[in-house]
Amino acid sequence: MEIKDNSYCQLDEFWYPLDNAAKIFPAVINDERTSVFRISVVLKKPINIKKLYTSVNAIEHRFPYYKVKLKKGFFWYYLESAKMTIPVEPDLNIPCRSFDPKGGMFRILVVKNKLSIEFSHILADGGGAFEFFKTLMAQYFTLCGVEIPSTFEYIKPGTKVQAQEFEDAYNRYFIENIPTNSKQSKSYHLPFALNNKPRFDVLTAFMSASELKAACSKKGVNITVYLTAVYLNSLQEIFEESVANKKKLRHKKLSIQVPINLRNLYPSKTMRNFSLFVMPEIDLRLGHYTFDEILKTVHHQMQLETEEKLINKILSRNVGSERKILIRSIPLFIKSFVLRMNYYSMGSSQYCGVITNLGRIVLPPIMEEQIEYFSVIAPPPNKKIKINCGIIGFGDKMVLTFGNISKSKELEKRFLQFLVKQDINIEIKSQNIKNERV
Repeated sequence: MEIKDNSYCQLDEFWYPLDNAAKIFPAVINDERTSVFRISVVLKKPINIKKLYTSVNAIEHRFPYYKVKLKKGFFWYYLESAKMTIPVEPDLNIPCRSFDPKGGMFRILVVKNKLSIEFSHILADGGGAFEFFKTLMAQYFTLCGVEIPSTFEYIKPGTKVQAQEFEDAYNRYFIENIPTNSKQSKSYHLPFALNNKPRFDVLTAFMSASELKAACSKKGVNITVYLTAVYLNSLQEIFEESVANKKKLRHKKLSIQVPINLRNLYPSKTMRNFSLFVMPEIDLRLGHYTFDEILKTVHHQMQLETEEKLINKILSRNVGSERKILIRSIPLFIKSFVLRMNYYSMGSSQYCGVITNLGRIVLPPIMEEQIEYFSVIAPPPNKKIKINCGIIGFGDKMVLTFGNISKSKELEKRFLQFLVKQDINIEIKSQNIKNERV
């Protein structure tokens, strides 16, 4: 399909190839490594199930590119339109479950006053999924008697599907003949033992956005930089404790994977994946880093790595490799084997944590009056990374959600205790422990 900025799609049956970011997931997903992320909103009133169902029915035809199933071709996987309704299910408090391979790849979950969406990364990233969530919330609030301002920008039911919403934006902004990004060295990984199955556990920390911003302002950095530095600082403490206990540690680099939304750099209305990762790091062969040194390092690395020319190098590496005739002609079963090998050897071996920030959610005041807070859960980490962190802000609430498949909560403990020492009050909730204060 040719994508033009102002073109529209008349869709019945269709198919489209996976975008560049999605291609690896079919080769590596399983019941634990699901690639599924969750975005939730907690309302001030219990959700009216009948109105929610009516809202879903009203909007689902506006998002045909999400009503698809994963299909296996000879050379690549692809997505094919499916006659299906968007599943609305009770929330059983088991986040980020895998999807049936023969079914769809997103769902809506509800319990009491909490509404959640879960998407496979094969289908979309957080930026695309949240646009869908905005439409769902606007439709639901409208049925509840809330008058949504005409100035609020969201995808309105009944409007035509724009071709750009389907586009593989990685290919659109790919530039040929740019030198590729250099290979990263291997990173230290947390030594914690894994949980028994089901392994995935979630801990959520609530804090005041104003208190966190005050701590960031003192250091002259933004929230993503500050919390990434806290993450690295906590990892350094665990690393140094391991060294003190005379554990053999081969790799002495600490690196955090931080997704960035490329829609902020390149104009795109794509509802699919359009994110890349930057990986700020510290090299412990150079000695101990103070927090201020980590903060300075992360700040400058993030500034450099999010510069457009360096992003183009990453795009060149990722998209350029799949365009090579030799790669395109390899049968899918061989590609899948190579992708699985590279996922660990060239992927997660290069970093030891993930921190993803969806940013501060701003809605019309009349909508915000209905909402307590938002939260985001990143896809369950793999056995090397073990722990990740999702961040989202709304009003004066900043919510951090740690996903963990290990038996240890040491990283979360050090991370949150550091924030408390900066005069940031924190309340934590876990699936396994009672609410408490750090």
